[in-house]
Amino acid sequence: MNTLKRTLALVATLAMATGAFASCGEDESSPSTASSTAPESSAEESSAEETSAEESEAEESSDAEESSDAEASGEESEADAPASSGGSASTELGEISLATGGDTFTVAAWNADDVPAMLDQWKATTGTSDDKVNFINFDVGGGQASEKYDALFNDGSDLDVYFCEADWALKYINDDTRTAPLEQLGFSDDNFADIYAYTDEIGKDSNGVRKGVSWQAAAGGFAYRTDLAEQYLGVTSPEEMQAKIGDWESFVTTAEDIAEQSGGKTALADTLGGMWQVFAASRTTPWVVDNALEVDDSCKEFADYAKRLWDCGGVTKNPQWDASWYASGQDDSAMGFFVSTWGFGDSILAQAAGGEDGATYGKWNVCQGPSPYFWGGTWIVVNPATDNAEEAQSFIYTFTVDKDQIKEYALSKPEYCNNTVVMQEIVDSGENPNDYVTNLLAGQNYFEVLHENAQKIDLNGLITPYDATIKTDFIDTVQSQYLEGGASWEDTQIAFMEKVSADIPDLQ
Repeated sequence: MNTLKRTLALVATLAMATGAFASCGEDESSPSTASSTAPESSAEESSAEETSAEESEAEESSDAEESSDAEASGEESEADAPASSGGSASTELGEISLATGGDTFTVAAWNADDVPAMLDQWKATTGTSDDKVNFINFDVGGGQASEKYDALFNDGSDLDVYFCEADWALKYINDDTRTAPLEQLGFSDDNFADIYAYTDEIGKDSNGVRKGVSWQAAAGGFAYRTDLAEQYLGVTSPEEMQAKIGDWESFVTTAEDIAEQSGGKTALADTLGGMWQVFAASRTTPWVVDNALEVDDSCKEFADYAKRLWDCGGVTKNPQWDASWYASGQDDSAMGFFVSTWGFGDSILAQAAGGEDGATYGKWNVCQGPSPYFWGGTWIVVNPATDNAEEAQSFIYTFTVDKDQIKEYALSKPEYCNNTVVMQEIVDSGENPNDYVTNLLAGQNYFEVLHENAQKIDLNGLITPYDATIKTDFIDTVQSQYLEGGASWEDTQIAFMEKVSADIPDLQ
């Protein structure tokens, strides 16, 4: 019997109070080949100490560059969110130490939501021919991709670059036989100085070695029906809506009000899973500490909020990705959806509106919601056995370093991209993404909303390889035991811990 099971048996026998389970923590752009460097597309900015030491020389030899950097520095409000272009990220690349010269550049992902658009832009930028590239589309859900990748590795199939989802990326990033340090492609920390800090945490292995990088910052917001918000709340702007749901207590109270006014017909929240995705992003305790499961006070807090909404009809009982989930955005049964950057197109919100000719297309706005969060996100990693390291370097460079290419992709895809300088520039300019999403949101620029949330996400020290499993086990147990089964919180915790013990036997 492992330690967790022995603990469970003792807890069940003694019927300990909630505190016995809780932790002691408090709540809460074309690149070089192997022997050259990429053309510089923006002014380089050294660290604060280097800038200070070389200030006199910089004033004499590069007045224009110094002026640009000083202006950007003077407008920064947060370390990870420069207000204008000319940031500190370097465009110079080092030597490639992985194999080059392969016949086919193979890229793999679980679906075709991102890769085809990225490959089209990259091929147009670099002049790469179609017959050089092979895209493996597994056409499965993100959670099923791991098994597909394992099969590729096991049978020795050609694979150069592949995509990993946030929830299980560390499985590969922590495996040196399946992911190569990006340093071996000539990248350095300086190349990624402008990415959002939380994405950097996920891209590094347990020893702090950068193995992956994301082109997207998957910050999310709360998209809501403007007609229903005016009907039930008297709300006529995103700012007014945010005031109604700006924290979790306000969110739940507002949901209870809407449910009462609508006679239980309209829920504020689209799904329990959506709520949990947002709430879990604000945890201040890792799920695993010293190989032990941590159930902090925020778990009980969420469960109680969920129960209030479940009982009054403030959240729908639809499962995510089900047809009923999308339909709720058209039949008035859901006022709002929690949506990340990748969800504002056809994957979530456009489907919830019924498409461009749908019943509620153009009747949506977005606000920040009750707490900042990210949902998903994808990290580009490289197979150590690649024989196309130059192409891998070029592909990664295009979407994570080259500011001009990042901006093009952000506005055309559209996608909230993982570059603080580029996104600040877009927000400051007022440029809108493509018409399809902009018109869906009645002309609103949703990048401005996501920008506010992206700057507030902090995952420092909070990521573990077990997060996806534990988060799923928790929400499944809360729904089945606490909400549907009427179990006590103590019994719900025991059921949750038993489920985690079965799924991850090595944890205490």
